Amino acid sequence: MMRGRSLGPRFRWLWSAYAVSAFGTWLGFGAFPMLAILVLHAGPAAVSALAAVGPAVGALVAVPLGPWVDRRRKRPVMVAMDVVRFAALLSVPALYLLGSLSFGQLLAVSVVVAAADITFTSASGAFLKGLVPPEDLLVANGRFESTNWTATALGPPLGGAAFALFGPVTAVAANAVSFLLSALGIRAIGGEEPRPKQAARLRARDLADGWRTILTHPGLRPLYFNVLLFNGLIMATEPLLAVLMLNQLGFTPWQYGLAFAVPCLGGLAGSRLTPRLVRRFGRHPVLLTSGAVRACWLLALAFLPAGGGGLAFVMLVELGLIASCSVFNPVLATYRLEQLPADRVASTLSAWSVSTKASIATLTALWGVLASFTGPRVAIGVAGVLVLVTPLLLPRRDRTPVAV
Repeated sequence: MMRGRSLGPRFRWLWSAYAVSAFGTWLGFGAFPMLAILVLHAGPAAVSALAAVGPAVGALVAVPLGPWVDRRRKRPVMVAMDVVRFAALLSVPALYLLGSLSFGQLLAVSVVVAAADITFTSASGAFLKGLVPPEDLLVANGRFESTNWTATALGPPLGGAAFALFGPVTAVAANAVSFLLSALGIRAIGGEEPRPKQAARLRARDLADGWRTILTHPGLRPLYFNVLLFNGLIMATEPLLAVLMLNQLGFTPWQYGLAFAVPCLGGLAGSRLTPRLVRRFGRHPVLLTSGAVRACWLLALAFLPAGGGGLAFVMLVELGLIASCSVFNPVLATYRLEQLPADRVASTLSAWSVSTKASIATLTALWGVLASFTGPRVAIGVAGVLVLVTPLLLPRRDRTPVAV
């Protein structure tokens, strides 16, 4: 965690809860595909379905939960979602020990966890907006961002080691426990949370509230489309890059893991620098510049060479990509919270998350088809060229007032 001015004990509890769940999530990263392949002997089609269908269905399930969260106190919702994720994930090692683990269960758990993830994120964003003063939102989001990149760097290698040393469900069990600890941390925040004034009754038209808020806001609308295209293209190339590095260029698994773990240090550095950059240059220039810079790196991966030079090459490119993203993300998150009315924060954040997951799933499937005809290198290059267009979707001027 990064040092700086204190945001109070209640924020420290929230930050600690976030940290433990983030480390648990990244510790369990890749555990489900490994279980499907090594324990259940699932084929490529089944593993691909596990990676795509579970989160996609989970996002669909989460659609009505955003407006529902707006009508309730956020902290009990967060605790409930942590408990749901704990119970769902704990069922995996439980049934594994009983010899009853199945592919259907993994798929069901991935759906439940994806829906709970989106719901928790929407509730936590709304809770954060009421927890810290507006002038401290950027600092708070920067601390979350730095914690996430630290967990991203450390979690997957440790999870892989736990899988090899202690058994195939160890990382899943640790991830489950992390959500239980997160729930306890959120309960420890204490304090009173006012009941939302909005009526508890949910109507069918309310399901689209989040999208209406985004699409009618002059500042959020271009950022929304920018994020959908950028995140979708970046994530669509991830499996293609794995094929290129592991199958065609002869990198070993540990080299592949190292290539993406070390650059996460750039995320830690970028998120720590973000508040200073905003104070010196202003929020909108930083948002615009980092949003443009983060689009300049993907194309280089289409020219990735083999050998030690190739490993250094991909680490340098990923370092630049992650560092620029780690500046852009907390500024975007802060701006988004500032602009959203308090009674529509959860529904809007939920709509944003659902759309992002749908974009990633769609573009990943399309780029898989493209790579089957062109090869992974050409498909990565096409994505890299298209990503260069995303800065055009960024708002050139900041004309939006801060919502109250």
